[in-house]
Amino acid sequence: MKTLMLIGYGAMANEVISRLPKGIELRWIVAREHHHPDIQQRFQNRVTPLSSPTQAIQQPDLVLECASQQAVKQYAAKILEKGWTLAIISTGALADAQFADTLRHQAHQHQGTLIPLSGAVAGLDGLRCAKEATINQVTYQSRKSPASWRNGPAENYIDLDAVSEPTVFFSGTAREAALKFPANANVAATVALYGIGMDETKVELMVDPITTQNSHRIDVSGDFGHFCIELNGNPLPLNAKTSLLSALSAVEICRRIAEQKAII
Repeated sequence: MKTLMLIGYGAMANEVISRLPKGIELRWIVAREHHHPDIQQRFQNRVTPLSSPTQAIQQPDLVLECASQQAVKQYAAKILEKGWTLAIISTGALADAQFADTLRHQAHQHQGTLIPLSGAVAGLDGLRCAKEATINQVTYQSRKSPASWRNGPAENYIDLDAVSEPTVFFSGTAREAALKFPANANVAATVALYGIGMDETKVELMVDPITTQNSHRIDVSGDFGHFCIELNGNPLPLNAKTSLLSALSAVEICRRIAEQKAII
C-alpha cells in the first residue's frame, strides 16, 4: 500500500479523493485549519489534517498538490528538501523563473522528484518528442464560458456580461498568462514546460458565451511537420474554472505510484 499526502481540500481535491485507486492510502491532508475538524470526522481520524507538509512524521510515497499556485510556492521547496516525490497540478507557479530554478536545485541536491501533471490537455507526449528536433511555433488557446472567467483577472480585460460571441481578451506568452491568470492558465504553463518554454509559447485566452465546456487547443509546427490538438472538457461540477480532466490527471499519477509504474 502506497501512502498519499494531499495538499488542498477544495473541489479538485475532493474529486481526486472520490476517485482514488486501490493501492493508495490517503494518510494526510494539508488544508486550512478550519477544515481540520471536518477531515477528522469524515475520515474517522484515519487521515491526519496538517497545516504544513513538514508536520508529517513519516514520508509519504507521493505528495499531490491540488490547491493553487500559492500552495506550490509555499510548500514545494520544503517538500523537495526532504527528498520526497511531489506532483503538482498548479504548474503556473513555475512561470516564476527564479522559483522554478530553486525547485530544480532542491530536487537535484536532495534527490527529490518534481512532476508537473498534464492537467486538462492531451498530446504532450508528441510535443515533448517534437522538441528533440526544431519546433518553430507553439500556440495554445483556452476557450471557456463567462462563468469560468468570473471573479478573476479576466474581468479587468473584458465585460463578461456584454460578450455576445467568442472573443479573445488576452494574447501573450505562457509566462504572462500563468502569472496574470493563476486560477485559469495552468495549462498554458504545462504546454510551455513540455514544449519550447514560457517565453516562446504563444497564448490566447477566449471567452465564449455559448460553450459549457473548457476547450483547449494546441497548435504546433516544426521540423516534424504540424499537429493540432483540441480537447473539449467538462468542468468540475463545483468549480467551473477547472476541467474534470485535470483532476483525472492527479488520479492517474496516484495509480502509477500504486502500481509501481514508471513515473515519466
